[in-house]
Amino acid sequence: MNVRVAVDAVIEKNGEVLLLKRAVEPFKGWWVLPGGGVKYGEQLVGAVKREVKEETGLKVKVLKYLGYYDKPGRDPRGHTISHAFLCKPISSKIDGSLEGREIKWFKKLPKKVGFDHRQIIEDSGVLNA
Repeated sequence: MNVRVAVDAVIEKNGEVLLLKRAVEPFKGWWVLPGGGVKYGEQLVGAVKREVKEETGLKVKVLKYLGYYDKPGRDPRGHTISHAFLCKPISSKIDGSLEGREIKWFKKLPKKVGFDHRQIIEDSGVLNA
């Protein structure tokens, strides 16, 4: 079995972080960061910008690399190493219809945060998670 490479975006605006409510398993109905798999030949920064645009409609500027998350079991679909980035929106129109997800800004994290995204947000220092 192969290891997947993914990206996650902590998008911060005015002390809030943007989360998506998952419409499918795993973690259906839980809140997660925008992100997803890196395509063959794609660089990490390009992948995170693409995933954010696909999932939220937003264009973002990548501010900094937050680190990698590689704990086995972090994704129940298989071993996935995610590279997390701190981003800020450079466009303002959110389009939740793109992947049929509810999208919301949070000042405080909800109870149900999927994957290890609570840890990623805590590590970013954006919220008092």
